[in-house]
Amino acid sequence: MIISSSTAMAKFPHISCLLLLFTLSSLLGTFAARRLSLKEATIDDLQLAFKHNQLTSRQLVQYYLAQIRKLNPVLKGVLEVNPDALHLADKADYERRTKAPVSLLSKLHGIPILIKDNIATKDKMNTTAGSFALFGSVVPRDAGVVEKLRKAGAIILGKASLSEWSHFRSTKTPSGWSARGGYGLNPYTFSDPCGSSSGSAISVAANLAAVSLGTETSGSILCPSSLNSVVGLKPTIGLTSRAGVVPISLRQDTVGPICRTVADAAYVLDAIAGIDHNDIATIETSKYIPKGGYAQFLRRDGLSGKRIGIFGAFHDFGNDTSLAQTFEKHLNTLRKGGAVLVDKLEIANLTEIYSRSDEYAALYIECKITLNAYLKELVASPVRSLADVIAFNKKHQKLEKIKEYGQDLFLAAEATNGFGKTEKLALLNLARWTRNGLVKLVTKKKLDVVVSPYASLSRVLAIGRAPGLIVPAGYENNEEPAGICFGGLRGSEPKLIEIAYAFEQATKIRKPPSLKGFKF
Repeated sequence: MIISSSTAMAKFPHISCLLLLFTLSSLLGTFAARRLSLKEATIDDLQLAFKHNQLTSRQLVQYYLAQIRKLNPVLKGVLEVNPDALHLADKADYERRTKAPVSLLSKLHGIPILIKDNIATKDKMNTTAGSFALFGSVVPRDAGVVEKLRKAGAIILGKASLSEWSHFRSTKTPSGWSARGGYGLNPYTFSDPCGSSSGSAISVAANLAAVSLGTETSGSILCPSSLNSVVGLKPTIGLTSRAGVVPISLRQDTVGPICRTVADAAYVLDAIAGIDHNDIATIETSKYIPKGGYAQFLRRDGLSGKRIGIFGAFHDFGNDTSLAQTFEKHLNTLRKGGAVLVDKLEIANLTEIYSRSDEYAALYIECKITLNAYLKELVASPVRSLADVIAFNKKHQKLEKIKEYGQDLFLAAEATNGFGKTEKLALLNLARWTRNGLVKLVTKKKLDVVVSPYASLSRVLAIGRAPGLIVPAGYENNEEPAGICFGGLRGSEPKLIEIAYAFEQATKIRKPPSLKGFKF
């Protein structure tokens, strides 16, 4: 079992290391003989291999466990693996042999998936948001999205690392760092992976798992997906359940897939979207779910006839002429696919939006209220309130690196006292900026989506509670990946999937990291 502390290892002494002794070399030999490569394998690849008896879920889990053993000590994308993963794989294999017809099984059936460590799993694993303050806590139930994944037959492979407390403990905390997991590394540059869903992106990029789940409040799926050359889908707020997720803000929090292809992201979204009565926002938002699901929008001609808005900043890449040329080429790809580009657009109040003062004023009080509610609902926990977490950090300063990074965001959140004039005005401003900005622009210009380089749209989409889908777009001079982000109004996931899939199929830019320069 791979956990970030000896304490965690001691908690499950009955788990034999034999679970991980199926070596990478022997697996590669077996699959090479069958002309099957698991590196970069998509869900469709894996399901086809299952169908033709070229692969079992047990073999697949063993492959990823071996990958984790080999690469995770350096990359630190995984906090712990599920001790029941092989048992769940055997169960999936049995169901595939005995259930007829197999064609009725979900696309995710038998597929291992990593879950960000702020998403609750009611099993032998911890749910800690990367903090020792929650180590050993007991959740009341699976998170809503995990329950849906299990129902679809997915195998919960383990917990992905993250920026601790979803990067809302301190402004000084590095992206990808947590007390439990240490520093997660971008597998392309061995540097900043961005966060807070850092481990989810690292692990998929480096082939430690087929797919993963991340969460986003403001940029936490889109940014790490861009920097780690993977596909990240940030759904409309409420499209996927947040029940059982360590929260920051129910107004902005969302759960979405991080994968290597747009198709895989659509398959995961099909599995996790929908009503969960433990998250009332999903009831109203379920109206956006299309009959027949999201996979039907995986169309190679998805660009045809689409109106795509281009922001003026799209053309500003400073001194990086190579990347500028790459993105200009992408605009031509969109045109060749039949899209109409509406160029050099600007969003009103962009300066105010990116100042973050109003967003943070709202997030502070929302964090205090929602986190307190989450902690009180736990069956067992060392901490029961934000104040308890702050006190734990002060008591365990060395463990939580308080002297180095502090906890200024937590302190600001704890200092709030309900929704006063400041908080109410902030919420009104955020709503007005969205109404007069993204919504007005898309409506007035009759756009299907807007597009921008990197994850630069993330804060606009965050306060607008709107979806975004980012796909690999290229690599800078130092091989640092960059993504291209498509965003739209609430409920526009079908259009985003159509456009992003057509772009992806026309460009096929993603390449796995070389992992050169480090000994594994």
